[in-house]
Amino acid sequence: MAEEARTAGVVQKMVSVIGVPSLASNVWSYVDNTIRWGWIPDWLPTWCPTSLSHLQAAEENMLQCIRTAFTRQLIPISGGNVLWTLIFSSAGVEDKTPMVLLHGFGGGVGMWAHNLEAFSRRRPVFALDVLGFGRSSRPPFPTDAQAAEEQFVDSLEQWRVKVGLESMILLGHNLGGYLATSYSIRYPGRVKHIILVEPWGFPEGPDTAEADRPSPVWVKALGAAFRPFNPLAGLRLAGPLGPTLLQALRPDFKKKFSSLFKDNTVSEYIYHLNVQWPSGEAAFKNMTTSCGWARRPMLQRVAQLEPAVSITIIYGSRSSLDSRAAKTIKELRPRSSLEVITICGAGHYVYADQPEDFNLKVVLVCNKVDAKLRSA
Repeated sequence: MAEEARTAGVVQKMVSVIGVPSLASNVWSYVDNTIRWGWIPDWLPTWCPTSLSHLQAAEENMLQCIRTAFTRQLIPISGGNVLWTLIFSSAGVEDKTPMVLLHGFGGGVGMWAHNLEAFSRRRPVFALDVLGFGRSSRPPFPTDAQAAEEQFVDSLEQWRVKVGLESMILLGHNLGGYLATSYSIRYPGRVKHIILVEPWGFPEGPDTAEADRPSPVWVKALGAAFRPFNPLAGLRLAGPLGPTLLQALRPDFKKKFSSLFKDNTVSEYIYHLNVQWPSGEAAFKNMTTSCGWARRPMLQRVAQLEPAVSITIIYGSRSSLDSRAAKTIKELRPRSSLEVITICGAGHYVYADQPEDFNLKVVLVCNKVDAKLRSA
Protein backbone atom coordinates (compact mmCIF):
# COMPACT_ATOMS: atom_id res chain seq x y z
CA MET A 1 0.00 0.00 0.00
CA ALA A 2 2.86 2.35 0.80
CA GLU A 3 4.42 1.63 -2.59
CA GLU A 4 1.11 2.33 -4.34
CA ALA A 5 0.77 5.61 -2.48
CA ARG A 6 4.27 6.68 -3.47
CA THR A 7 3.54 5.78 -7.13
CA ALA A 8 0.28 7.74 -7.07
CA GLY A 9 2.13 10.72 -5.62
CA VAL A 10 4.74 10.62 -8.37
CA VAL A 11 2.04 10.41 -11.07
CA GLN A 12 0.12 13.30 -9.53
CA LYS A 13 3.29 15.39 -9.43
CA MET A 14 4.03 14.60 -13.08
CA VAL A 15 0.46 15.55 -14.05
CA SER A 16 0.78 18.89 -12.32
CA VAL A 17 4.15 19.57 -13.94
CA ILE A 18 3.27 18.74 -17.55
CA GLY A 19 -0.21 20.21 -17.33
CA VAL A 20 -2.24 17.15 -18.31
CA PRO A 21 -5.50 18.56 -16.92
CA SER A 22 -5.08 21.56 -19.20
CA LEU A 23 -4.18 19.31 -22.10
CA ALA A 24 -7.20 17.10 -21.47
CA SER A 25 -9.42 20.16 -21.27
CA ASN A 26 -8.09 21.45 -24.58
CA VAL A 27 -8.49 18.05 -26.23
CA TRP A 28 -12.07 17.75 -25.00
CA SER A 29 -12.81 21.28 -26.15
CA TYR A 30 -11.60 20.33 -29.63
CA VAL A 31 -13.64 17.11 -29.64
CA ASP A 32 -16.70 18.92 -28.32
CA ASN A 33 -16.41 21.61 -30.99
CA THR A 34 -15.58 19.34 -33.93
CA ILE A 35 -17.54 16.18 -33.19
CA ARG A 36 -20.53 17.30 -31.11
CA TRP A 37 -21.19 20.30 -33.30
CA GLY A 38 -20.06 18.57 -36.46
CA TRP A 39 -18.02 21.66 -37.24
CA ILE A 40 -14.83 21.74 -39.30
CA PRO A 41 -11.78 23.44 -37.74
CA ASP A 42 -10.22 26.56 -39.23
CA TRP A 43 -7.15 24.69 -40.44
CA LEU A 44 -9.29 22.63 -42.85
CA PRO A 45 -11.37 25.37 -44.49
CA THR A 46 -12.11 23.56 -47.74
CA TRP A 47 -13.58 20.42 -46.15
CA CYS A 48 -17.14 21.69 -46.66
CA PRO A 49 -17.42 23.43 -50.07
CA THR A 50 -19.30 26.41 -48.68
CA SER A 51 -19.01 30.00 -47.49
CA LEU A 52 -21.28 32.92 -46.76
CA SER A 53 -20.90 34.04 -50.37
CA HIS A 54 -21.99 30.57 -51.51
CA LEU A 55 -25.08 30.89 -49.30
CA GLN A 56 -25.82 34.35 -50.68
CA ALA A 57 -25.56 33.11 -54.27
CA ALA A 58 -27.73 30.07 -53.51
CA GLU A 59 -30.40 32.30 -51.95
CA GLU A 60 -30.36 34.65 -54.95
CA ASN A 61 -30.97 31.64 -57.19
CA MET A 62 -33.97 30.69 -55.04
CA LEU A 63 -35.44 34.18 -55.23
CA GLN A 64 -34.89 34.80 -58.93
CA CYS A 65 -38.38 33.50 -59.73
CA ILE A 66 -40.08 36.29 -57.74
CA ARG A 67 -41.25 39.10 -60.01
CA THR A 68 -42.65 41.33 -57.27
CA ALA A 69 -40.28 44.08 -56.11
CA PHE A 70 -38.83 43.69 -52.64
CA THR A 71 -35.96 44.92 -50.53
CA ARG A 72 -33.29 43.07 -48.56
CA GLN A 73 -32.10 44.35 -45.21
CA LEU A 74 -29.93 43.33 -42.29
CA ILE A 75 -31.97 44.45 -39.29
CA PRO A 76 -29.70 45.14 -36.28
CA ILE A 77 -30.62 43.82 -32.86
CA SER A 78 -28.71 43.64 -29.58
CA GLY A 79 -25.29 42.10 -29.12
CA GLY A 80 -24.11 43.21 -32.54
CA ASN A 81 -26.40 40.65 -34.18
CA VAL A 82 -28.53 41.12 -37.30
CA LEU A 83 -31.58 39.39 -38.76
CA TRP A 84 -31.63 38.98 -42.54
CA THR A 85 -35.01 40.19 -43.83
CA LEU A 86 -36.94 40.37 -47.10
CA ILE A 87 -39.54 43.16 -47.17
CA PHE A 88 -42.46 43.24 -49.62
CA SER A 89 -44.60 46.37 -49.54
CA SER A 90 -46.63 46.95 -52.70
CA ALA A 91 -48.61 50.12 -53.24
CA GLY A 92 -52.20 49.98 -52.04
CA VAL A 93 -51.74 47.36 -49.33
CA GLU A 94 -50.47 49.62 -46.56
CA ASP A 95 -53.76 49.42 -44.65
CA LYS A 96 -53.64 45.61 -44.41
CA THR A 97 -52.20 43.78 -41.44
CA PRO A 98 -48.56 42.85 -42.21
CA MET A 99 -47.63 39.18 -42.34
CA VAL A 100 -44.36 37.90 -40.86
CA LEU A 101 -43.03 34.52 -42.02
CA LEU A 102 -40.91 32.33 -39.73
CA HIS A 103 -39.28 29.34 -41.40
CA GLY A 104 -38.76 25.95 -39.81
CA PHE A 105 -35.68 24.14 -38.56
CA GLY A 106 -32.84 24.24 -41.08
CA GLY A 107 -34.72 26.64 -43.34
CA GLY A 108 -34.38 30.20 -44.58
CA VAL A 109 -36.23 32.92 -46.45
CA GLY A 110 -35.65 31.22 -49.81
CA MET A 111 -37.92 28.34 -48.81
CA TRP A 112 -40.92 30.66 -49.30
CA ALA A 113 -40.20 31.03 -53.04
CA HIS A 114 -43.60 29.53 -53.89
CA ASN A 115 -45.49 31.86 -51.56
CA LEU A 116 -43.98 35.32 -51.26
CA GLU A 117 -45.41 36.73 -54.46
CA ALA A 118 -48.96 35.52 -53.75
CA PHE A 119 -48.96 36.84 -50.19
CA SER A 120 -47.41 40.22 -51.00
CA ARG A 121 -50.08 41.14 -53.57
CA ARG A 122 -52.50 41.70 -50.71
CA ARG A 123 -50.49 42.94 -47.73
CA PRO A 124 -47.00 43.88 -46.56
CA VAL A 125 -44.92 40.75 -46.06
CA PHE A 126 -41.75 40.29 -44.02
CA ALA A 127 -39.72 37.08 -44.26
CA LEU A 128 -36.72 36.76 -41.99
CA ASP A 129 -34.02 34.24 -41.28
CA VAL A 130 -34.52 33.27 -37.64
CA LEU A 131 -31.58 34.04 -35.36
CA GLY A 132 -28.97 31.30 -35.71
CA PHE A 133 -30.13 30.28 -39.19
CA GLY A 134 -29.69 31.39 -42.79
CA ARG A 135 -27.94 34.71 -43.32
CA SER A 136 -28.83 36.04 -39.87
CA SER A 137 -26.22 36.17 -37.12
CA ARG A 138 -25.27 32.86 -35.56
CA PRO A 139 -24.44 33.70 -31.94
CA PRO A 140 -24.00 31.21 -29.10
CA PHE A 141 -27.23 30.20 -27.37
CA PRO A 142 -27.71 29.09 -23.77
CA THR A 143 -27.75 25.34 -23.23
CA ASP A 144 -30.89 25.64 -21.11
CA ALA A 145 -34.02 25.01 -23.19
CA GLN A 146 -36.04 27.87 -21.70
CA ALA A 147 -33.18 30.36 -22.02
CA ALA A 148 -32.58 29.36 -25.65
CA GLU A 149 -36.27 29.81 -26.45
CA GLU A 150 -36.27 33.22 -24.77
CA GLN A 151 -33.28 34.31 -26.86
CA PHE A 152 -35.20 33.43 -30.03
CA VAL A 153 -38.26 35.34 -28.81
CA ASP A 154 -36.25 38.36 -27.64
CA SER A 155 -34.58 38.62 -31.04
CA LEU A 156 -37.96 38.62 -32.76
CA GLU A 157 -39.30 41.40 -30.54
CA GLN A 158 -36.18 43.51 -31.08
CA TRP A 159 -36.58 42.94 -34.81
CA ARG A 160 -40.24 44.05 -34.67
CA VAL A 161 -39.29 47.28 -32.92
CA LYS A 162 -36.55 48.03 -35.44
CA VAL A 163 -38.77 47.52 -38.51
CA GLY A 164 -41.59 49.51 -36.87
CA LEU A 165 -44.45 47.01 -36.87
CA GLU A 166 -47.25 47.78 -34.42
CA SER A 167 -48.94 44.42 -34.96
CA MET A 168 -48.77 41.47 -37.34
CA ILE A 169 -50.06 38.13 -38.50
CA LEU A 170 -47.43 35.55 -37.57
CA LEU A 171 -47.07 32.52 -39.83
CA GLY A 172 -44.62 29.89 -38.69
CA HIS A 173 -43.69 26.47 -40.06
CA ASN A 174 -42.28 23.71 -37.86
CA LEU A 175 -39.95 25.38 -35.32
CA GLY A 176 -41.23 28.73 -36.60
CA GLY A 177 -44.72 27.81 -35.41
CA TYR A 178 -43.40 26.99 -31.95
CA LEU A 179 -41.56 30.31 -31.76
CA ALA A 180 -44.56 32.23 -33.12
CA THR A 181 -46.71 30.84 -30.31
CA SER A 182 -44.06 31.51 -27.66
CA TYR A 183 -43.72 35.09 -28.91
CA SER A 184 -47.52 35.57 -28.90
CA ILE A 185 -47.81 34.39 -25.31
CA ARG A 186 -45.23 36.95 -24.27
CA TYR A 187 -46.33 39.81 -26.56
CA PRO A 188 -50.04 39.21 -27.26
CA GLY A 189 -50.73 42.86 -28.10
CA ARG A 190 -48.44 42.63 -31.12
CA VAL A 191 -50.13 39.62 -32.73
CA LYS A 192 -53.50 39.72 -34.48
CA HIS A 193 -53.49 36.10 -35.60
CA ILE A 194 -51.20 33.05 -35.60
CA ILE A 195 -51.00 30.63 -38.54
CA LEU A 196 -49.25 27.44 -37.47
CA VAL A 197 -48.07 25.33 -40.39
CA GLU A 198 -47.22 21.78 -39.31
CA PRO A 199 -45.98 23.13 -35.96
CA TRP A 200 -43.29 21.33 -34.00
CA GLY A 201 -43.09 21.08 -30.24
CA PHE A 202 -46.70 21.08 -29.07
CA PRO A 203 -47.43 17.55 -27.75
CA GLU A 204 -45.82 16.08 -24.69
CA GLY A 205 -43.56 13.10 -25.23
CA PRO A 206 -44.86 9.65 -24.17
CA ASP A 207 -43.58 9.35 -20.59
CA THR A 208 -44.09 5.60 -20.40
CA ALA A 209 -42.96 4.65 -23.88
CA GLU A 210 -39.71 3.08 -22.75
CA ALA A 211 -41.33 1.17 -19.90
CA ASP A 212 -44.17 -0.15 -22.10
CA ARG A 213 -41.96 -0.97 -25.09
CA PRO A 214 -38.38 -1.63 -23.99
CA SER A 215 -35.92 -0.86 -26.78
CA PRO A 216 -33.33 -3.45 -27.85
CA VAL A 217 -29.85 -2.98 -26.42
CA TRP A 218 -28.40 -2.11 -29.82
CA VAL A 219 -30.99 0.65 -30.32
CA LYS A 220 -30.11 2.16 -26.93
CA ALA A 221 -26.40 1.91 -27.78
CA LEU A 222 -26.88 3.74 -31.08
CA GLY A 223 -29.01 6.37 -29.37
CA ALA A 224 -26.32 6.95 -26.74
CA ALA A 225 -23.62 7.17 -29.42
CA PHE A 226 -25.43 9.78 -31.52
CA ARG A 227 -26.98 11.82 -28.69
CA PRO A 228 -23.99 14.22 -28.42
CA PHE A 229 -24.25 15.21 -32.09
CA ASN A 230 -26.24 18.09 -33.49
CA PRO A 231 -29.03 16.97 -35.85
CA LEU A 232 -27.21 17.93 -39.07
CA ALA A 233 -23.64 17.21 -37.98
CA GLY A 234 -23.39 14.36 -40.48
CA LEU A 235 -23.93 16.77 -43.36
CA ARG A 236 -20.92 18.82 -42.28
CA LEU A 237 -18.77 15.82 -41.44
CA ALA A 238 -19.44 14.45 -44.95
CA GLY A 239 -17.36 17.33 -46.27
CA PRO A 240 -17.15 17.47 -50.08
CA LEU A 241 -19.64 14.60 -50.33
CA GLY A 242 -22.28 16.67 -48.53
CA PRO A 243 -24.06 18.14 -51.59
CA THR A 244 -24.29 14.72 -53.27
CA LEU A 245 -25.42 13.12 -50.00
CA LEU A 246 -28.19 15.67 -49.56
CA GLN A 247 -29.44 15.22 -53.13
CA ALA A 248 -29.46 11.44 -52.66
CA LEU A 249 -31.23 11.46 -49.30
CA ARG A 250 -33.76 14.20 -50.06
CA PRO A 251 -34.63 14.10 -53.79
CA ASP A 252 -38.15 15.18 -52.81
CA PHE A 253 -37.02 18.79 -52.37
CA LYS A 254 -36.24 19.03 -56.07
CA LYS A 255 -39.70 17.69 -56.86
CA LYS A 256 -41.43 20.14 -54.50
CA PHE A 257 -39.96 23.09 -56.38
CA SER A 258 -39.90 21.52 -59.85
CA SER A 259 -42.35 24.09 -61.24
CA LEU A 260 -39.79 26.81 -60.42
CA PHE A 261 -36.42 25.09 -60.91
CA LYS A 262 -35.28 22.21 -63.10
CA ASP A 263 -31.80 21.90 -61.60
CA ASN A 264 -30.40 21.44 -58.07
CA THR A 265 -31.11 25.02 -56.97
CA VAL A 266 -33.13 23.97 -53.91
CA SER A 267 -30.80 21.27 -52.62
CA GLU A 268 -27.82 23.59 -53.06
CA TYR A 269 -29.60 26.28 -51.04
CA ILE A 270 -30.51 23.84 -48.27
CA TYR A 271 -26.94 22.54 -48.21
CA HIS A 272 -25.37 25.98 -47.82
CA LEU A 273 -27.97 26.91 -45.18
CA ASN A 274 -26.99 24.02 -42.98
CA VAL A 275 -23.21 23.68 -43.21
CA GLN A 276 -22.48 27.11 -41.76
CA TRP A 277 -21.78 27.52 -38.03
CA PRO A 278 -24.70 25.61 -36.41
CA SER A 279 -25.74 27.94 -33.59
CA GLY A 280 -29.49 27.79 -34.21
CA GLU A 281 -29.20 24.06 -34.79
CA ALA A 282 -27.46 23.61 -31.43
CA ALA A 283 -30.15 25.72 -29.73
CA PHE A 284 -32.84 23.52 -31.28
CA LYS A 285 -31.06 20.38 -30.08
CA ASN A 286 -30.97 21.78 -26.55
CA MET A 287 -34.72 22.45 -26.79
CA THR A 288 -35.47 18.82 -27.68
CA THR A 289 -35.34 15.48 -25.93
CA SER A 290 -33.32 12.59 -27.33
CA CYS A 291 -36.43 11.42 -29.21
CA GLY A 292 -37.14 14.80 -30.80
CA TRP A 293 -39.93 15.96 -28.49
CA ALA A 294 -39.86 19.49 -27.09
CA ARG A 295 -38.40 19.76 -23.61
CA ARG A 296 -40.97 22.50 -22.95
CA PRO A 297 -44.08 21.31 -24.83
CA MET A 298 -46.21 24.20 -25.99
CA LEU A 299 -49.44 22.49 -24.94
CA GLN A 300 -48.35 23.06 -21.33
CA ARG A 301 -48.44 26.84 -21.94
CA VAL A 302 -50.80 27.57 -24.81
CA ALA A 303 -53.64 28.31 -22.37
CA GLN A 304 -51.64 31.36 -21.25
CA LEU A 305 -52.20 32.91 -24.68
CA GLU A 306 -54.77 35.69 -24.48
CA PRO A 307 -58.19 34.60 -25.79
CA ALA A 308 -58.27 37.49 -28.29
CA VAL A 309 -55.36 35.97 -30.24
CA SER A 310 -56.94 33.58 -32.73
CA ILE A 311 -55.17 30.61 -34.30
CA THR A 312 -55.27 28.75 -37.60
CA ILE A 313 -53.45 25.43 -37.87
CA ILE A 314 -52.57 24.01 -41.28
CA TYR A 315 -51.66 20.35 -41.73
CA GLY A 316 -50.76 18.27 -44.76
CA SER A 317 -52.97 15.24 -45.33
CA ARG A 318 -49.89 13.06 -45.97
CA SER A 319 -47.90 14.37 -43.02
CA SER A 320 -46.81 12.09 -40.21
CA LEU A 321 -47.22 14.90 -37.70
CA ASP A 322 -49.78 14.21 -34.98
CA SER A 323 -52.67 16.62 -35.61
CA ARG A 324 -54.44 15.79 -32.36
CA ALA A 325 -52.71 18.76 -30.74
CA ALA A 326 -55.28 20.99 -32.44
CA LYS A 327 -58.10 19.35 -30.49
CA THR A 328 -56.19 19.81 -27.24
CA ILE A 329 -55.57 23.49 -28.02
CA LYS A 330 -59.30 23.96 -28.57
CA GLU A 331 -60.05 22.33 -25.23
CA LEU A 332 -57.48 24.49 -23.45
CA ARG A 333 -58.75 27.71 -25.08
CA PRO A 334 -62.56 27.27 -25.25
CA ARG A 335 -63.24 31.01 -25.58
CA SER A 336 -60.86 31.52 -28.50
CA SER A 337 -61.14 31.05 -32.24
CA LEU A 338 -59.34 28.04 -33.72
CA GLU A 339 -59.57 26.85 -37.32
CA VAL A 340 -57.92 23.69 -38.60
CA ILE A 341 -57.18 23.36 -42.32
CA THR A 342 -55.95 20.21 -44.04
CA ILE A 343 -54.24 20.53 -47.42
CA CYS A 344 -54.92 17.43 -49.50
CA GLY A 345 -51.91 15.76 -51.06
CA ALA A 346 -49.39 17.69 -48.95
CA GLY A 347 -46.80 16.41 -46.55
CA HIS A 348 -44.85 18.26 -43.88
CA TYR A 349 -43.68 20.97 -46.32
CA VAL A 350 -47.24 22.01 -47.07
CA TYR A 351 -46.29 25.36 -48.56
CA ALA A 352 -44.15 23.67 -51.22
CA ASP A 353 -46.07 20.42 -51.74
CA GLN A 354 -49.34 22.14 -52.71
CA PRO A 355 -48.40 25.83 -52.98
CA GLU A 356 -51.45 27.08 -54.88
CA ASP A 357 -53.91 25.54 -52.42
CA PHE A 358 -51.78 26.63 -49.48
CA ASN A 359 -51.48 30.22 -50.74
CA LEU A 360 -55.23 30.46 -51.35
CA LYS A 361 -56.08 29.17 -47.87
CA VAL A 362 -53.61 31.53 -46.17
CA VAL A 363 -54.85 34.55 -48.14
CA LEU A 364 -58.45 33.75 -47.15
CA VAL A 365 -57.46 33.44 -43.47
CA CYS A 366 -55.67 36.78 -43.56
CA ASN A 367 -58.61 38.47 -45.29
CA LYS A 368 -60.89 37.26 -42.50
CA VAL A 369 -58.48 38.74 -39.95
CA ASP A 370 -58.60 42.13 -41.68
CA ALA A 371 -62.42 42.01 -41.96
CA LYS A 372 -62.70 41.21 -38.26
CA LEU A 373 -60.39 44.09 -37.35
CA ARG A 374 -62.39 46.53 -39.50
CA SER A 375 -65.65 45.52 -37.84
CA ALA A 376 -64.24 45.73 -34.32
